[in-house]
Formats: sequence, C-alpha cells, structure tokens
Amino acid sequence: QVQPVESGGGLVQAGGSLRLSCAASGRTFSSYTMGWFRQAPGKEREFVATITWSGGNTYYGDSVKGRFIVSRDNAKNTVYLQMASLKPEDTAVYYCAAVHHGRGWPPDSYDYWGQGTQVTVSS
Repeated sequence: QVQPVESGGGLVQAGGSLRLSCAASGRTFSSYTMGWFRQAPGKEREFVATITWSGGNTYYGDSVKGRFIVSRDNAKNTVYLQMASLKPEDTAVYYCAAVHHGRGWPPDSYDYWGQGTQVTVSS
C-alpha cells in the first residue's frame, strides 16, 4: 500500500535538465516496482520509465531512452526521474505509479498513481 506524490516539475528551456521526485508513503515502499508516465494535452498517456524494487533493473520508453535516468532511494521512500536534453515534445504532466513486485517485467499494469506534476519545455 503506497501513495505516490510527485514534485519537481516546472518550466525549463529546451536542452536543459530537470529532476522529478516521487515520494511514496508506506513502510513497504521497497516492495514495489515504480514507474513514470506522462500525458501531453490531446495525447494518450505514454510510458516513460520503470525501476524494480532493488533498483537493479530499469526500462525506458523509446522517446526518452538515452536522455532520462530513473533511480530510487528506498531509505527515503523516493523515486527520481533525471531528465536531460529536454525537448518541447517532453512537455506533459508526469505521473508516478507503483505496482507490487512479482507482476512481471516490465510491468504491464500499475495499481497506485500520483496526481502528476507539470513539466513545460520552452523552445
């Protein structure tokens, strides 16, 4: 049982960097695989990245591969998304999600979702 809460969104120029954080409540944070998704206006929700409970395995969507890095600090109950070389097309609301490990890799579904944080990249 976790409740993800995203933060760190904002306005950044193209080519810049930004780090998002996802703080998750609960004593069993390390039992969950965590994921990042995004949704731009008028578009469907898009997969961004996911990371296993141990942090040993990560998986990225094609649109962000090589530019974004997902990591986690279980002692702080926090997942991070380090974004670099940002492009205007990265503009979206970014969501953090959680699923209990053991559901497969990469997960095909998530059970708990945050409310999102806005990232806007200007050209």
